[in-house]
Amino acid sequence: MPEKKKANKISESKQKKVAEAVEIGEKLKKAVSVVLIDYRGFKVSEDTALRRAFRKENVEYKVLKNTLVRRALNDLGIKDLDDKLNGPTAVAFGYDDLVAPAKIIVDSINATKKMSVKGGLLEGKAIGVEQVKALAAIPDKKTLIAQLLAMLTAPTRKLAVALDQIAQK
Repeated sequence: MPEKKKANKISESKQKKVAEAVEIGEKLKKAVSVVLIDYRGFKVSEDTALRRAFRKENVEYKVLKNTLVRRALNDLGIKDLDDKLNGPTAVAFGYDDLVAPAKIIVDSINATKKMSVKGGLLEGKAIGVEQVKALAAIPDKKTLIAQLLAMLTAPTRKLAVALDQIAQK
């Protein structure tokens, strides 16, 4: 009888892991961008500040088991990140803004000189460290909209200034 309990316990544990991998897979599908992070050497206070910045931008940040993340990625047909899933791994899931997870992480790395980017996903495609850093260099959505509006109104503004100068002469 004890062997049967042990067998049930193992199957329950396996079922729990499969369910976690499915949940991670759902988050990966839902996210527009994902960044994998090696968080070694990070202090609790720094982690708290990072989590606060993530919450502000609707980015979910979790420390996950590599095997579960690997299984979820493989279920989605993504095998390019398998070699990156070694050592401690935290995952940032960006749901609204493509650049938010990368920008927050790269800014944090630059400020603390700790952590490192392992790789990521951009709209379901694997990207490397350099691509994550390039993504972080792109201005956020609000800034891009402001720049676009400035570009669109510039000719009208210049025309108005020129007409005003003519009227004053």
